[in-house]
Amino acid sequence: MIAIQTNRRLFALASVAMLAACGQSEPTNAAAADPLQAHGPIPAVSPTPQAPVSAVERDSLYPFYMPMTGLHRPAVKLFVKCDASRAAGHEVYQGRDAASLYGRAEGGYEFTYEALDGNGQPCVYPFPPFQPAIAGDLNGTQYIYRSSIPGQRVTFRSNDPWATIDFRAFDIGRARVHFEMRDIALDFPGAVQAMGALHFEAFGGAAPGLFTAVIRRSSFFGGKNAIFLPSGQTMLYIEDSEVTGNIGTNTDQEHGTYINGTLVTHIRNSSWHGQRGWEDQASGHQLKDKAYLRIYENLTVSNAPGVTVPSAMPLIDASAYGFTWANNLHLQRLRPMQDARDGLIDLRSDMVYGAPDSYPWPVLADGSWHMPPTPLSALDKVYLSVFFNTTVQSYRTEPYAIALRPQGRILDGDHVLGSETTARGDQRMVSLAFHTSGPMARVYSGDGWTFTDPRLPADAGWVLDRDAFIKHALGLIGR
Repeated sequence: MIAIQTNRRLFALASVAMLAACGQSEPTNAAAADPLQAHGPIPAVSPTPQAPVSAVERDSLYPFYMPMTGLHRPAVKLFVKCDASRAAGHEVYQGRDAASLYGRAEGGYEFTYEALDGNGQPCVYPFPPFQPAIAGDLNGTQYIYRSSIPGQRVTFRSNDPWATIDFRAFDIGRARVHFEMRDIALDFPGAVQAMGALHFEAFGGAAPGLFTAVIRRSSFFGGKNAIFLPSGQTMLYIEDSEVTGNIGTNTDQEHGTYINGTLVTHIRNSSWHGQRGWEDQASGHQLKDKAYLRIYENLTVSNAPGVTVPSAMPLIDASAYGFTWANNLHLQRLRPMQDARDGLIDLRSDMVYGAPDSYPWPVLADGSWHMPPTPLSALDKVYLSVFFNTTVQSYRTEPYAIALRPQGRILDGDHVLGSETTARGDQRMVSLAFHTSGPMARVYSGDGWTFTDPRLPADAGWVLDRDAFIKHALGLIGR
């Protein structure tokens, strides 16, 4: 494990350096950059410079689209002591003990972990965190895991094959539920069972019900997927964090992160790598993200290996049915053992992951839509992805960086069939890329309505404004 840990540490340092070089984007509650001019060359999207904020200040900021009203303080608050817990091999509490819960917590809970040991060093807890079963009414409850010192990570390290944080809220319904993790590192090199290092089982949401998960300054290694999230009325926000790999044993069905048909994925100032590769198979993706709306800011995604060899798959596997807004996305491909699959971002259309009411328009090319002669005049009426300032690093000249796959004609369960027979004019999807750089023959594959550095109509400035883009996408489904 020493070599593996060293590789992960070196990659983390390189990722931090790369993110520092490209600069920070604005806090999520700050004003977005001014819309770009419609005439003349399109410049880079440049966030408004902001004064740095402390971890405490940052922790009070949430995305403008994420409603944080109606939440109650957790009813159960527990403080975990470092040295005593390490000596005992399990949590030792200061004050109230977890035994008082009888393994069940009602009204939400907050676990605070002592950040430093007796020598003033970051605490490493040699076990996975304890989690009580959730009982009672979910509405308004919060579930928080945090370090006692904002900005100072604590680490949980275990070789237990079932090591995980398995958050279970099986019947959210119309409730408003919130999960938060701050300054936590999960390092589970032996967790080979069918779980994620951070494994959400939050099911059953129905609008206006909402489950939100906010992750700050944390890292994840181990499990079937380092982070797993099922479909539902869910918004995920991650900042200043790293996914450094999974160790699953199902070679083609496990990924660094697996996000199913949720509402929003928003990732800022973070890095992803370490998807477990296999010498004789292409393996999974670093980031498999089927959310309806995806926002990536200052995100580095690489196939740099974790425990084995680099994966040959596209780095990001996302759904074409929805919306993507990305700025300063850095894609890095190392030479895999197999022939690399073409494309670094695959906007796929062969499966539908979300609930039917999560899509404002048909997912099939059924003849109800025909692209107008000037597609850029219809950007507010199509599924849309926009990529600003994407950089590519690769061992080879990539044939293309991004693929937008076509819609099909038949829905067979969750699978979409017949994409090879649909006309281009029936496709209700558009992708735009501005200022893409690196070793590639072209930015896009030959599929679909794609445009590189286009000149936008005067009324399309909202596409260049992150917050306006988010409001448009969520407004279409009443969020």
